Amino acid sequence: MNYRNIFDAHAHYDDGWFDDDRDELLKSLPQKGVCGVVNNAVDLKSAKEILKLCDEYDYFYAAVGFHPENLDDMPDDYLDQIAELTKLEKVVAIGETGLDYHWDIPKDLQKQVFEEQIKLSLDLKMPLVVHDREAHGDTFDFLRKYKPNALVHCFSGSVELMREAVKLGCYISLGGVVTFKNARHSVDVAAEIPIDRLLLETDAPYMAPVPFRGKRCDSSMIIFAAKKIASLRNMGVQELLDITAENAKRFYNI
Repeated sequence: MNYRNIFDAHAHYDDGWFDDDRDELLKSLPQKGVCGVVNNAVDLKSAKEILKLCDEYDYFYAAVGFHPENLDDMPDDYLDQIAELTKLEKVVAIGETGLDYHWDIPKDLQKQVFEEQIKLSLDLKMPLVVHDREAHGDTFDFLRKYKPNALVHCFSGSVELMREAVKLGCYISLGGVVTFKNARHSVDVAAEIPIDRLLLETDAPYMAPVPFRGKRCDSSMIIFAAKKIASLRNMGVQELLDITAENAKRFYNI
């Protein structure tokens, strides 16, 4: 079956893994049913690369910000530079930003930069894309404090944490992880989350679904996560794609 209305809420097509065939791949995605992609920056350099892609592809949008793994050599005026980029039409969010305690990165610096970008998103009335890896406690402390219009991408928390996120007004995006054998949390969340708060993502080129696990991921592979989630919810795959595409457009104001 040919599916349509595939909206990838979170990807990284500026990644080096796409250098050999980026344009060929991006030209092909609409033919595979992809109607939208939001490509998230990790720093200012990646933001500028992403904005070039936004100019080339109608279905392509950008989020601009600093990822917690990319805080080295961050300019003092980074917030001003991000704010300037948000004036561009196809910049739809601040991000991705957040906390990553998997790696040995100073937590105080991570928290400072995350908090500053949350405040910027509130000042600019823009959506915020949140990265939360092994940092649920501190991440949710900030979400409780500021209540930004946030998407917690690649959500890895429990059903209880999902419910709190939804109460705070957050959206949640899920991807290939729901197809993994050990993905109990993600599967439970996929079954339980209110449908109007769910987005689909790839985190491409990472997190490819089964049967492509360990290989390069692209937005057309969302269909494997969509099939799994639709089966968990006893709904049609195309119905799920239609709803999550509308959710993404609503969240990102597209």
